Amino acid sequence: MKTGGRLYGIGVGPGDPELLTLKALRLLQSAPVIAYQSATDRESIARKIVSQYLPGNQIEVLYHLPRALEPEKAKSIYDQEVEPIADHLASGRDVVVLCEGDPFFYGSFMYIFTRLSDKYQTEVVPGISSLMACPVSLGVPFTYYNDILTVLPATLPTEMLITHLLATDAAAIMKLGRHFTKVRDILHQLGIASRAKYIERATTTQQRILPLDEVNPEEVPYFSMIVIPTKQKL
Repeated sequence: MKTGGRLYGIGVGPGDPELLTLKALRLLQSAPVIAYQSATDRESIARKIVSQYLPGNQIEVLYHLPRALEPEKAKSIYDQEVEPIADHLASGRDVVVLCEGDPFFYGSFMYIFTRLSDKYQTEVVPGISSLMACPVSLGVPFTYYNDILTVLPATLPTEMLITHLLATDAAAIMKLGRHFTKVRDILHQLGIASRAKYIERATTTQQRILPLDEVNPEEVPYFSMIVIPTKQKL
């Protein structure tokens, strides 16, 4: 039997505070402890999204999950970073972990879940992901009828990206950052660059939509996406 506090992973959406679900809002405001991650020396995006809803009397736990690490090195760091959350749960306090987008769709909460859900009662609240938000912000229908949609991390090798793009009707390419130039060149090589739509920081006040060939590769953030909608119009 699992004892201690209850762990909640809540999706806080892609950036617009009004896209938070009612369930996530209720849990956010009632939990004694909230936890969120950020890059070192940077403001937490997840906390910023929900900041206007915080009651002001909660314990806050900040943790860091460095990206682009070798799996074995990342594992030991992640094990260490979840310890403060585990301590609160062990003391009987419920903890709400904030996650941009959806907790289980490339979400940082997954690393908390795999380490603590076997020990403590856990509930995950889905959130609106960038995969849903970006096409809407761009004003382009993503898929129709039996279209196949493929989600691709830009970090994949060139040949793998080409293979998947040739086999799908529509695609979302995420985690662009320093991989933007590689992806742009692939899209031109495959003759689908004209269908591609670039967007960064969707639904936030910093949202930008640019033609693919006008994007400065040196300025592409991690939270950006290239949307390739289906050719069909029904």
